[in-house]
Amino acid sequence: MRQLPLPLAHRPEFTAAGFIEAPSNAAALAWLAPGAAWPTGRLALWGEAGCGKTHLLHVWARRAGARFILLPDGEPPAGPIAIDDADAVASDERRLLHLLNAAAEAGQSVLLAARTPPSRWPVALPDLASRLRATAAVEIAPADDTLLADLLKRLLVARQLAVPEAVQSWLLLRLPRTPAAIREAAARLDRASLAAGGAVTRPIAAAVLEEMEEPDPCQ
Repeated sequence: MRQLPLPLAHRPEFTAAGFIEAPSNAAALAWLAPGAAWPTGRLALWGEAGCGKTHLLHVWARRAGARFILLPDGEPPAGPIAIDDADAVASDERRLLHLLNAAAEAGQSVLLAARTPPSRWPVALPDLASRLRATAAVEIAPADDTLLADLLKRLLVARQLAVPEAVQSWLLLRLPRTPAAIREAAARLDRASLAAGGAVTRPIAAAVLEEMEEPDPCQ
């Protein structure tokens, strides 16, 4: 009988040891090294989806004793702050401005992550625009082939998926060259393997690849 995959979410562990260091993120790691000074006490990590911004935010927040937030809500935390998807948070300009001002007055560090640098965010408040322009920003560059291969291998191990090296290499040659695509492929392979009740074979990998290439009916 064919197994039905259960909708169990895979929760990544954002540990320092689990982060893959590569030339593409070397500059960001240097800015996040213990003792590194940030002008105005703020730093923004920016780059494409899945490049490791959220992972680094969690690592830094744990080390710095910072509060990790997605949306500013209520009074600003009385300590360092890590804000994910900060370009989306900027849609509530007054709240973000209040948070940045409070952190600056308290001498607390703020680490932000976004798809684009703060200087490009479309904000209307002049004071907020000024603070964002003064925020140091470092790009996490697109991943190279070695990082993508390592990422796929680690994701499969984390999901306890048995995928032959040859199948992994075959997939890497055909998947989009982004961490987001690698993560999506690993999640789909997990579901497909569970449904098939066995190891991931090349036909299963091919079916997953075909699914990923299908246009989204919602778009």
